[in-house]
Parts: sequence; C-alpha cells; structure tokens
Amino acid sequence: MGQVLRTPDARFENLPDYPFAPNYVDIVDEGLGTLRQHYVDEGPKDGEVVLLMHGEPSWSYLYRHMIPPLAEAGFRVVAPDLIGFGRSDKPSDKSVYSYRRNVQWMLSFLTAMDLRGVTLFCQDWGGLIGLRLVAEQPERFARVVVSNSGLPRGEGMSDAFMRWQRIAKWSPIMPIGRVLQRASTRTLSDEEVAAYEAPFPKGSYKAAARIFPSLVPVKANDPGAADNRAAWTTLSRFGGPVLTLFGDSDPVTAGWDKQLQNNMPGAAGQAHRTIEGGHHFIQEDAPEELVRGIVDFIHANPLPGRLKAVS
Repeated sequence: MGQVLRTPDARFENLPDYPFAPNYVDIVDEGLGTLRQHYVDEGPKDGEVVLLMHGEPSWSYLYRHMIPPLAEAGFRVVAPDLIGFGRSDKPSDKSVYSYRRNVQWMLSFLTAMDLRGVTLFCQDWGGLIGLRLVAEQPERFARVVVSNSGLPRGEGMSDAFMRWQRIAKWSPIMPIGRVLQRASTRTLSDEEVAAYEAPFPKGSYKAAARIFPSLVPVKANDPGAADNRAAWTTLSRFGGPVLTLFGDSDPVTAGWDKQLQNNMPGAAGQAHRTIEGGHHFIQEDAPEELVRGIVDFIHANPLPGRLKAVS
C-alpha cells in the first residue's frame, strides 16, 4: 500500500493570507492504520458551524479569504484538508484512494469532531464528498450551500472535465498551482501559486491529486455511480434549506445548479445566484460574494428556536 507521507511543517510557514493555527484529528483506517487529518477551526467555539469543504487539487488555503469574515460574523468555521491534500496525511499509493473510502474518511472526521447543526459549503470534490455526507448523516446538517459542484450519477461529464481527467493522469509534472490559476479568473500572485504547491514537495505526495479525477463516476457502472444514485434518493427527501452559488465561467459544472435546485426540495424559494466572472475555483474569484451569500442564507433560514436575524 505504499507509504503514508506527511508534508514537513516548514512548507506551510509564512504562506500569504493564511495565518491559521493548525488542528489535527486522528482518523482510523482499517487498512492503513491511523491517519492524521488537518483542519482549520476559527471563530467562536459555540457559534453555528460552517463547514468549508475544498476539492481537487486544492486544500484549505482556498478558503483563506472566506474564513476570517465568516468567523467575524459569529460562526465557527471548520475547513478540513481532505486526506491526501494540504496538511493532512498523504498515502502515496494511488490505489488506496476510492470514492467510498474518501467519504468514509470524512464521515470519521464528522464523528470525531461531533459536528452538528452544520451549514455545509462545498465546491468541486467538496461537493462530491460533502453531499454524500449529507445523505449518510442528514441529522448533522442544518443547511447546504453548493458552488460549482454536484453529485454525478454516471451520466457523462463535460468535455472540459474529460480533458482535465486526462491531464491529471498523464501530465509528467502535475503543476498544482498552475492548475488553480488556469481555473480561476483572478490572476494569482507567484506566492499564492507556490502556496498551492506547498503540500506537495515531491511527486510522490500527489497521489490523491493524480487519481481524484479518475474517481468521478462518468459511466453508469463506474465505482461510485450506484452509491451516488442511492444518495440522491436520500437527498431528494432532505428537509434542510439548500442554496446554489455558481460561477458563470465554469466549463466543468455548468447546469449542475439546476439539477440541485430541481431535485432537492429545500432549494425552493432560496436566493440562488450565478456569480459573474466566477470560474471553477470561485473562492479565488468572488470570496466576498460567497461570504455574503452564505451569511444571508443562514440569517434567512434560522435554526428552530432561533429568531430570524433582522438586517
């Protein structure tokens, strides 16, 4: 099964706009033993939880401009790094990673953290995994916000995604920072590009980044497709409010917002938005608009027993 790698702490020193103290939780995997998973935990510990889930090949650095304003708004902001990314442990064998195993790792994280009353914000693989979490443990989730993501059922993917799948598999370098730049409208600084590369000092650390695109269920019989179809059955009954905040310039997930709006009852009547100039990594392009959308959504849909916020 290869090694379980851990990126040296020195790689994460002095990253621009990322001053957050690291936190860790141990995840027990039957085959690999104990894995250390990193997460950011900012804001009041008794605040409502906003869970920010990143995708591929990014890490919690993607949320550096969203974490402080959400914490200042009174929320406990939890931003984990998926196993294989960021400051979390990284199995070096690509065969270790499966869609189901990634979901299980995050279910273990939720259980270890005992997060409840959660507002999920998810993008890219953060949604592919996060929506499965909602289907598995809906009682933990109060609200769901989806941005440039969804839950594919094996019904095909866009040409843009299929190109990305080939690049991730066959590119001799897999330049993580440049991938983030190409899928963002805003021009990232050299320091920001380097920060996205920080978790991956060598190619052996990039196993997850390499394999994740191949784990997306493109065909009906792909691993994960049946699980996702079953999850949609549960999501179609999920009673919490659901919001979509999609970019208008993402070629990968165009139209997925309508699938969510049409298939999750809690999406009815919500203030869904299409954000102008938002590319795939919309957190780089429109963090202020995303924060405003999340905060307004929470205030418009208070937890039972809490008064609706007065603006």
